[in-house]
Amino acid sequence: MSTNVSPRLSDDARLWQLADRLWTAVSAGDEYTATELVLRALDEGVGPESVLLDAIAVVQGRVGEEWAANRMSVAQEHAATAINDRAVGAVSLHPAARTSISRGRVTVACVDGEWHSLPARLLAEVLKLRGWQIDYLGAQVPSPHLITHLHTTNAHAIALSSSIATRLPTAHAAITACQAIGVPVLVGGAAFGPAGRYAKLLGADAWAPDARAAADHLAQGGLPRPQIDHQQIDDLPHLGDQEYTMITRNGPSMVRAVFTALEEAFPAMAAYTDLQRERTAEDLAHIVEFLATALYLDDEELFTGFITWTAQVLGARGVPPQSLPPALRLLARELKDFPRAVRILQLATHMLTTAHAPAGKTA
Repeated sequence: MSTNVSPRLSDDARLWQLADRLWTAVSAGDEYTATELVLRALDEGVGPESVLLDAIAVVQGRVGEEWAANRMSVAQEHAATAINDRAVGAVSLHPAARTSISRGRVTVACVDGEWHSLPARLLAEVLKLRGWQIDYLGAQVPSPHLITHLHTTNAHAIALSSSIATRLPTAHAAITACQAIGVPVLVGGAAFGPAGRYAKLLGADAWAPDARAAADHLAQGGLPRPQIDHQQIDDLPHLGDQEYTMITRNGPSMVRAVFTALEEAFPAMAAYTDLQRERTAEDLAHIVEFLATALYLDDEELFTGFITWTAQVLGARGVPPQSLPPALRLLARELKDFPRAVRILQLATHMLTTAHAPAGKTA
């Protein structure tokens, strides 16, 4: 006698299947199906933490990849992120996610200017599942308001999230301010670089590559209270040349000057639509912001990595990579009195021209 009963899926296979189906719903803008999928998984015994990190977070990562590859518009990316956020909310309200407080209090927030809040919210929900009392403050929290909150809550730690590297100077100020009132700082997010290289530079007490690792780190006994004089901003001696300050202060005027000069140096701009011209101005502003951040950190790889990524994103949108070197050269001309900035711009230009030069020929 035979049966048609399918073999039981392994836990990994169930999560892979959930993530795949969730992606289908999210990419189609189907909020109801997405929510039903995560609730059904919880009803069937899949752990809330796994649903959050091995399904919703995985799908959100794919959303970013699809946007970068120009297979998803900005509007679609925002809609998909909103659906994932609602799915997180659905998980948090499910009976399987209800846990009692058995640990201390942790504040979770994004640094000021950081609007990618989903990674921080995922961490907040995971920490709740682990028994922590959580104050989740969401996106773009100004440092003065963050410090006021910490003063009134007696938090054991603050978890700061940032996905955008240009927010790192602001993150540095927030880290220093939190530590100055005796609250240790755990940081995470793509902004802090490969293996968290910028977390140590900016004086964070700990870094974690993802929400699960962050929760594990806090579970190991929490973070020690920092010394009041820990990691002052003066510990970055390269800032003494004032290049970061001057470029940050004059950024808008530099963008205007380079944009005007680029119209002559890159003839293809004559055929640009108003929207393409607007996007070009936005790209120039991002380039100046990332250059300033690279100067703040004294790390040229941050800028060259950004330029390489930008070339890939532009290429996916049909913009020729040859459009970037003229802009970098013109910016270097504007900054001729700033040797660190010029060196970084020249390195990035060389990387681009070498990568796209015909075989056997370099610029």
